[in-house]
Amino acid sequence: MSRFSKYFLMKEGDICDYVRDQLPDYFAGNSNITVKEIGDGNLNYVFRAVEEGTDKSIIVKQAGEQLRISAEMRITTDRNRIESEILLIQDKYAPGLVPKIFKYDTVMCACLMEDLSDHRLMRYALMEHQTFPKFAEDVTTYMVNTLLNTTDVVMEHKEKKELVKSFINPELCEITEDLIYTEPYNDAKGRNIVTPENLEFVKKELYGDKALHLEIAKLKFEFMNNAQALLHGDLHTGSIFVKPDSTIIFDPEFAFYGPMGYDIGNVIANLFFAWDNGDAAGNTSFCEWTLRTAEEVIDLFKSKFIAEYGKKVTDIMAKTEGFAEYYLDTIIADTAAGAGTELVRRTVGMAQVKDVTTIADKNKRIRAERINILCAKDLVMNRTQFKTGKDFTASFSKAIAAADKTL
Repeated sequence: MSRFSKYFLMKEGDICDYVRDQLPDYFAGNSNITVKEIGDGNLNYVFRAVEEGTDKSIIVKQAGEQLRISAEMRITTDRNRIESEILLIQDKYAPGLVPKIFKYDTVMCACLMEDLSDHRLMRYALMEHQTFPKFAEDVTTYMVNTLLNTTDVVMEHKEKKELVKSFINPELCEITEDLIYTEPYNDAKGRNIVTPENLEFVKKELYGDKALHLEIAKLKFEFMNNAQALLHGDLHTGSIFVKPDSTIIFDPEFAFYGPMGYDIGNVIANLFFAWDNGDAAGNTSFCEWTLRTAEEVIDLFKSKFIAEYGKKVTDIMAKTEGFAEYYLDTIIADTAAGAGTELVRRTVGMAQVKDVTTIADKNKRIRAERINILCAKDLVMNRTQFKTGKDFTASFSKAIAAADKTL
């Protein structure tokens, strides 16, 4: 019996035998295999196995039973099954924009997948202020194809409901409900991380704003109940590999059926975080690229969505004149809300982003955090007024001016 017939958390020394056990013909039988653990996320263990003397390699991603950032937070290892199945679906709708899956192992809760080491993690590349001219084009193609094609307006309704059942993800959704839609506004579990110099600002703008709390409550229950499309669920620049001519989206373990704008808004917010980092470094041209790209993401998504809607819609009522435009307006409003909640939770919540936390100048970090919070509030409170890419960047520019007045 294979030693991998019962679940345990693997180490680097286990991976060579594991790959040979799961994919016997992948590496040559007598070859030397080197393994390194490369995961830097909060949930999983990621190993890269390389065959010496060749260019052949593979990624093994295993789900642990607890979060790497918090041993007290235990979660189901089924999330890797969800991720593997999601990537297979997404590869059908957006080929070339997600990694290839070779196998998912239900016993070890591990996925064997394509190695993308010739790409860079987008967050780190952006922190070096690199720009990617193809990004807006690629990410909007990915989002339109994976989101629209998994909705009721396109799918046969019973088939879509079966998918909803398959991708119920209660434990990871609970993390989202707590860390994004609850704790940043009240620090209910004492896990928020607030820069001391911004504590009074956070108390005033977030903890004490009852009108904001009402809107966040609405968004929380919309998130929990609107099974609109099959989401990535955690679509930030730490879940995207890039090189100048390629964009690959990975890590959809938070995937479930929810409002499309949640994914789109995450992309926008993370471009704003990249702006924070570039601005602190005084890199004006990079900052201009981040805002221009944010505008392009919104506007390209809208134009591609309408074009694909006309080709793909199957529901007879969804073909009613004016419905596509109405439907898209609701998605963009949800996008504003998604961008706002991501800006807040990554600024004061327990899972923050290095774009901001690595800003060495304390005053510049304080300023960046205030910009994020003020922009977020506008995005959430006035979400139905956002229609174009320029509306989003205008909000961010307005937040910059408002934040400067507080310093």
